[in-house]
Amino acid sequence: MFRRSLLCAAALAACGVFAPLSASAQAFPSKPIKLVIAFPAGGPTDITMRQLADNASKILGQPVIIDNKPGAGGTLPAQALQTAQPDGYTVAQIPLGVFRLGYTTKLTWDPLKDISYVLNVTGYAFGIVVPTDSPFKTWADFVAYAKANPGKLTYGSTGNLTSPHLTTEIIAQQAGIQLQHVPYKGSADLMLAVLSGQLMAAADSTGFAPQVEAGKLRVLNTWGEKRLAKFPNAPTLKELGYDIVQNSPFGIGAPKGTPPEVVKKLHDAFKQAMEEPSYVAALERYDMLPNYMSSATYTKFAQDTVVREKAVIDKLGLAK
Repeated sequence: MFRRSLLCAAALAACGVFAPLSASAQAFPSKPIKLVIAFPAGGPTDITMRQLADNASKILGQPVIIDNKPGAGGTLPAQALQTAQPDGYTVAQIPLGVFRLGYTTKLTWDPLKDISYVLNVTGYAFGIVVPTDSPFKTWADFVAYAKANPGKLTYGSTGNLTSPHLTTEIIAQQAGIQLQHVPYKGSADLMLAVLSGQLMAAADSTGFAPQVEAGKLRVLNTWGEKRLAKFPNAPTLKELGYDIVQNSPFGIGAPKGTPPEVVKKLHDAFKQAMEEPSYVAALERYDMLPNYMSSATYTKFAQDTVVREKAVIDKLGLAK
């Protein structure tokens, strides 16, 4: 009888009855989840991700709490994952800058090996803006001034080595001009700087839309495949002769080693949250679009992007 009991116990364990990981995954989530994002409160990333988190909270049955960690080119949330428990209760926004971090900074972790990619959710619409009283009425005016005054035209971005910064430097390289870059922690601070005259221009996502619509800023160009419906008079970079399209997709990652069952629950909840009209409407406010990638597709995107971003860093001579 004793031997038979042992055999039954072994069989039950093999079936997962005594597997604590599976039981834990089935109970997930049993407490609030923290979603770390890379930019300050009040900007387009914060506003859209808060709506996504609110939607996901209702699906998961637990609060999804936003934790803003701006700075370091948007890479602090990914770094936070390296010390978080792999239990699904800490997840993070993964901006594109994470995939170039290994070329510009000495890391003790690998963006590909040390993050569990959950799903991609959206990307940005970008452009370059100037105050409405600026003498730069067109992009041609901007370039002409920069050529006549090398290094004197100041522009700001949401941080060193972010997509707005690096893309503007690639544009400048192709245009044959030198610009002076000033980094900020997020769109809100950047907009204050350009509106107050501290900067001559700003490269940013369309967090600048309210200021443009209020007549305070002018859009000189946008960076998508097509013109933005909200700014039909602003040409794309392609129309201006630059073979550049930038929409900087971003998604959500979890710590390495997070159980696959937990990753799937997070994926399914955030995917459903993406499909809610409230989230789509929040994106539309900033000319952003849903850009879903599954866990597998997002992981492959990360692998491909690491290779592509190396070429950008090498072209600009920023590798360390």
